[in-house]
Amino acid sequence: MAFTVSAACFCVLGITLIPGLWVRCDDSESLCGAYAPGDIMIGILGSVHSKVKDLQERILPDEYTCTDFDLIPFVQSLAAIHTIELINDSGFLPGIRLGYQMCDPCVYGTKALQCVEQMLSINGSLPVHANYSNFSAPVKAFLGERYSELSIPVAKLLSLYMIPQISCTSSSPALSDKLRYASFFRVIPSDIYQTQALAKLLRHFKWDWVGVVSIDDDYGKPALEKFLLDSSKEDICIDFQELLPNYLGFLNIEQRIKEVANRIRLSSAKVVLLILRPELVEMLFKEMIKTNTTRIWIASDAWSMARLVMKMKDINKVGDIFGFTFITWNIPGFEDYLLNLTISPGVRNEFIREYKQIRFNCSSGQQSEHTSPSACNVTDPQEVNDDYLLHAVHLTKAYSQRVAVYAIAHAIKNLLQCNNTACSGDTNFPPWKLVSILRKLTFNLDNETYSFNEYGDFENGYDLIMWKKSDDERLPEVVGRYLIKNGNVEVHEDKIPWSNSSVPLSRCSEPCPPGNEKNISSISCCYTCTNCSEGYYSDKWDQPVCKKCPNGSWSLPGSSQCQEWKIWFLEWSSAYSIVVMVGTIIGILLLVFSLIFFIQHREIPLIRGILLISCLMKLGLMVSFGSVIVFLGRPNIHLCRAQQAMYALGFTLCVACILVKAFYTLVAYMAYNPDRQRALRKLDKPLVIIIILILGQALICIFWLIFDPLDVQETPSKTQPLTLNLLCTQGSMYGFGAMHVYIALLAVICFIMAFKGRDNETDPIVFSMLIHLFAWLCFIPVFITQEELRPIVQISAIMVSSYGVIFCHFTPKWYKILSEKADTRKTAKSLGSLPTDGQDSGVVSRRSLESISLPSQPRARFSFVESNISDWDCSSLYSEVPSSIISNSVARLRRVSRQRPRSL
Repeated sequence: MAFTVSAACFCVLGITLIPGLWVRCDDSESLCGAYAPGDIMIGILGSVHSKVKDLQERILPDEYTCTDFDLIPFVQSLAAIHTIELINDSGFLPGIRLGYQMCDPCVYGTKALQCVEQMLSINGSLPVHANYSNFSAPVKAFLGERYSELSIPVAKLLSLYMIPQISCTSSSPALSDKLRYASFFRVIPSDIYQTQALAKLLRHFKWDWVGVVSIDDDYGKPALEKFLLDSSKEDICIDFQELLPNYLGFLNIEQRIKEVANRIRLSSAKVVLLILRPELVEMLFKEMIKTNTTRIWIASDAWSMARLVMKMKDINKVGDIFGFTFITWNIPGFEDYLLNLTISPGVRNEFIREYKQIRFNCSSGQQSEHTSPSACNVTDPQEVNDDYLLHAVHLTKAYSQRVAVYAIAHAIKNLLQCNNTACSGDTNFPPWKLVSILRKLTFNLDNETYSFNEYGDFENGYDLIMWKKSDDERLPEVVGRYLIKNGNVEVHEDKIPWSNSSVPLSRCSEPCPPGNEKNISSISCCYTCTNCSEGYYSDKWDQPVCKKCPNGSWSLPGSSQCQEWKIWFLEWSSAYSIVVMVGTIIGILLLVFSLIFFIQHREIPLIRGILLISCLMKLGLMVSFGSVIVFLGRPNIHLCRAQQAMYALGFTLCVACILVKAFYTLVAYMAYNPDRQRALRKLDKPLVIIIILILGQALICIFWLIFDPLDVQETPSKTQPLTLNLLCTQGSMYGFGAMHVYIALLAVICFIMAFKGRDNETDPIVFSMLIHLFAWLCFIPVFITQEELRPIVQISAIMVSSYGVIFCHFTPKWYKILSEKADTRKTAKSLGSLPTDGQDSGVVSRRSLESISLPSQPRARFSFVESNISDWDCSSLYSEVPSSIISNSVARLRRVSRQRPRSL
């Protein structure tokens, strides 16, 4: 419904030089809609109407038809008037009465300037001076305007005269510029803090993918720019930005609203920030309701408390709504003032008349949101009141008007040097004197302390509100706060009723769980989640990068936390170590048994010639077995050196002894070539050969341990997670390789000599060396490729080589000795039954002894001799067989045994 301000309201402002004479407002010449006389006049700019009708068709300078009565600025203007009356009645300024003039700019900047000119005019004209220092303006201070779009041009004009202007709602950051707006003040924070609060609210709920719709004016543009800057600091990305025209009379406003609504529907952003006026928000929501499109809406302070939107039809279908509003309180006595809204004698207020006409007289058939059937058709609307305004507008939002009026009153009190009984100063003062006082002013009101900062702003903060559903409308409820001093948003989560008991998501990408980091694309909020690398972790959701594990800890790929390293080595209690110890003990027991067995049978020719060499072999094998034990337990540098040196010297001693035996067989093989055999026999020095070979290995170990020392190092395990292998290093591998190559070379020499002069005695050498070489050939590739298995592989190779020598060299001799002893007993028993010469039945005859036949094959004959004849204990025969016969027979058999065929 459209309502017009009376076209015949013009004000002639007269300024008298005589203190105490009131200024009058002539109805026929004034633009003021409300007026009360006083010693000191305060101008009020309040856009009670939100539109100017047919503005695009305006031709005459004064042709304005204002429509759309707005309750919010109306109630705010009433709060300012109520506070002025309270100050006058309280004697706060003894002997001084504050007056006011109010003009309605109708949310149009040009009309706002016209209002200011009219209030500052003297005798109907605005004086022009070369110097305004002594200009005593009729109005000493201004309240308003509501919107920054209007406050900015007014502030520019008033800065010319240095007349203070205090706004309660204009929050544009531009107004903090004291170079351009020197006399502008406001009792709210600048939007630089509101955009910070908005960005931190989005970050609190982890909404990093949002859309923004702002108004194209001096309020919306700076707010948008500042929000974009603050949101980037909080890692919030903007999916889209849309602008709406700053005036509702714009020709294609409806079409533009539809375009913006469609853009919102197509966007993946579930959160939309609206930096708009309430009227534009209402139009946009109507479009969203048509398609049942829901979003989470973030309200700027311009509409965060707009009842117009809260009560619109189907408002509950648009989704959740959050917003920030300035910290407010209740105004003492203001509810009673609205319940008994009257116009005092000597006071004009056309806005009250217009409101009551709308509310209580509907005879013209006009309807609006302020009317109801019960309120219409009263006899005298101007004499009727009800509680409609108490419910239609949030009265706390008007509290800033009270603060602004008291700020002016305190400045006047300081300027006029008022005490409890009188004010000594001149009321006809230049307005610029109030500016200097306001800049330094600090005052108390309702148990709170207020002051302006260097930019003329308050820094008290904001209340976070949520529009909660209440039947068919919404009601605001405080669910948090943003305090400028600490810069944090405090949210009361328990007061927010989320639909699914969880915070909705508005993201370009799904959040990354712990153990992941963001792989960001060209837009910082759009990314893919990738696992943290080994040694890095992320313990929270949505971490931009993984953090490195602190010293002494590590993590697997994709870990959400680091863990202490597990140290691995061959512990004594491990299953493998127990098997190794059991194997070592068995091996040493076999060697001890073999040593005792050989000593007991040292007179047997099979043992007698090799006893010393056999004992040295056993000693070497015992040292080799001992080196295996040194591999177990927590390694250190001394144990690392000991295990390699013990194996190197021990097994070298064993192989050197085997080489001596192999050399002996080679010499025997050379029997067919007496000259070469004699030359080789000169080298047949067993102990010398063994010592030389041992010294060679010792030199290798000494040079290795001195110039390429072993050490202990921790290396990450490739098979066991979060495990460090505590292993002995082998230096640069040259010494380690030389040691093993030396032993392998001796083994190959043994194998060649034994194979060359092969017989029954060389078979053990051949097989034992084959076992050793095969074990270490298997050891090499595993040792190179599997670093953490090196100690296990080396232990296994040592055990196989050592047991190969035991089972190839010693075990057959045990068996042979024991079996031959049994055969000897059988042979002796058979000899006891041979025919005698007739002298005695117990004496063997020469013919019988000489008739003992030998095997026809040479090799079988040699074996027979070796295993039977040469090992006989013939002492039992001496008493019964003539010694000459025995000696001749034995000598004959021995000659046969020495005549080995060349093929052997």
